[in-house]
Amino acid sequence: MGVTKFTDEHTSPTVAPTVADLRWEIRHCSPIPPSRIFKASIIDSHNLIPKLLPQAIKRVEFVQGDGGVGSVKQINLAEGSSFKSIKYRIDELNEKTFTYKYTLIEGEALIEKLEKITYDVKFEKTVDGGSISKVTSEYYIEGDFKLNEEEIKAGKERVLAMYKAVEAYLLQNPDAYA
Repeated sequence: MGVTKFTDEHTSPTVAPTVADLRWEIRHCSPIPPSRIFKASIIDSHNLIPKLLPQAIKRVEFVQGDGGVGSVKQINLAEGSSFKSIKYRIDELNEKTFTYKYTLIEGEALIEKLEKITYDVKFEKTVDGGSISKVTSEYYIEGDFKLNEEEIKAGKERVLAMYKAVEAYLLQNPDAYA
């Protein structure tokens, strides 16, 4: 597939990029090779994740595009969740380097003073054939709004739980996404 990047129509090469107000990173080591975990957790996430986490995710669907760069995914969360749904745009997808970037563009998670949240996901091969997944999130805040640390921590835990669920599935199904 190669490298494909999405450029927001409002971005100009002469405008300096904005700096995130808050940034966090999660790293997770896995015995699963990057190609398998990337295919399962990124490329086929719209099919696999609702099956693995039905208590959290009701359905994932593309509301624009076919899964490539510029596509918009809507994640419909399960009953009892603090949010009904979220939408994000795929900004970069590289199946050779196992990198994926996306921006949360709509949903209750984008509270009034939060402009956007960007995510940068990368899977790197380890010497033992497994992988290290790195997820970096950047929050762009309007004004002097303060984010709730507990909500940020809960978000990190949800991301990590998703990767662990995919990892467990791949360990139990060694031929899946091979």
